[in-house]
Amino acid sequence: MSRHLDAEGDNQPMVNPTIQRRRLGLALKRAREHAGRTQDEAAAVIDAAASKISRIELGQSGIKLTDLHLLLDLYGVTGEEAEPLRELARAGRQRGRWSTYRNAVPDWFRQYLDLEGDASEIRCYQPEVVPGILQTEPYIRAMNATAHPRPNDEDLDRTVAIRLERQAILRQDGGPELSFILSESALRRNIGDVDTMSDQLRHLVEVSNQPNVSLQVFPFDAQTYETASFNFIILRFGDDAGSDVIYVETFTDADYLDRPDAVRAYTRLWDRLRAAALGPVESRKLIRQLADELAR
Repeated sequence: MSRHLDAEGDNQPMVNPTIQRRRLGLALKRAREHAGRTQDEAAAVIDAAASKISRIELGQSGIKLTDLHLLLDLYGVTGEEAEPLRELARAGRQRGRWSTYRNAVPDWFRQYLDLEGDASEIRCYQPEVVPGILQTEPYIRAMNATAHPRPNDEDLDRTVAIRLERQAILRQDGGPELSFILSESALRRNIGDVDTMSDQLRHLVEVSNQPNVSLQVFPFDAQTYETASFNFIILRFGDDAGSDVIYVETFTDADYLDRPDAVRAYTRLWDRLRAAALGPVESRKLIRQLADELAR
């Protein structure tokens, strides 16, 4: 049984509560599958719906210690093997670092922020606008002013603060590997005035030169029909591909997908988009060219 728990990195230092819930969920899922139990059987033991087990295994919901004990008994996880999972459950009930922004950030996005902060690799496809983690402050303000014609100054300042704080992972030692594929539409869509857009493009050029960042552009004249009209992000934690999470955002909510078939489908889509996009050097050249055109 221990081989199923070791993959979760139980000896790693504790991080944020969302990650602890995620790690606990993965460990419980593997323990359940190893025991040959279904989600329905697990749900019956804690007197809940199967959807509750699904949320726990996805790390979207915490679990009471009493329910955890019942599940561990069902899965045959006892003694020293059970204690790390109890510690994860206790840690997962604490507040994360983004809880101070709970009035400005919806619950479904706070979970993403915690996952983003602990990921070892982030792959982001964005067809319409520059990803938030790459946006300059003037671009952020212009974009929100467009979305909300009469924005509240305090709310706007909070939005700016959150996005700029997220960008710390671009510079931190031992930070994640970051890969971006942007449609040419995202680079040509005017947000704010000419100076705002020109500075944003030059910022992309600068960031793309960092050793942990890969930035590619999917051009209008790409010789392929491969494309996607929606944005998505692939998050990886350590070397275990089985822990990958796909983040797909909608207008009022987000989906966190970790089913193997979903992860494989999005990973294949990412590989096809990357192959069809310009290489990093060509992409940087195109972005610099668009910035120069704006400056003229």
